[in-house]
Amino acid sequence: MMAALIFVASLATLWMFFVSYCRSLMAASSRHPLSAEVRDVTGIRAVASAGDYRRVVQLLQLCPERQEDRTGLQAVNIYHSFLTAARQMFAWIVPSLRSWAEHEQACCAYFAAVALDRRIAHSREMLAEQDNL
Repeated sequence: MMAALIFVASLATLWMFFVSYCRSLMAASSRHPLSAEVRDVTGIRAVASAGDYRRVVQLLQLCPERQEDRTGLQAVNIYHSFLTAARQMFAWIVPSLRSWAEHEQACCAYFAAVALDRRIAHSREMLAEQDNL
């Protein structure tokens, strides 16, 4: 019984650290302005919406991958999936959860848009290097 309690407490603590990590990634990306090209492609002007995430991730998959973005994108993708599940299961019990989850999902979408911006810039750099060869 004690082992099960320790296991559950460990999982809860691990989850809290994971959520903090994802939120810190999203907070860091919120200070990065999007380029005009990415704003046009994604349709995100100043603030992203919760529904923008999947479209931006699909655009991300079209660009060459950067190793620096992989871990953060995977973590935020898991966090976004958790938010979607929580919103669907518990929003009718706790109405304020719906607006909080939508806000967090919008932050996830903006994070993905910033990653898209970085990938496009990286692709341009790689193309310029190839032209110089």
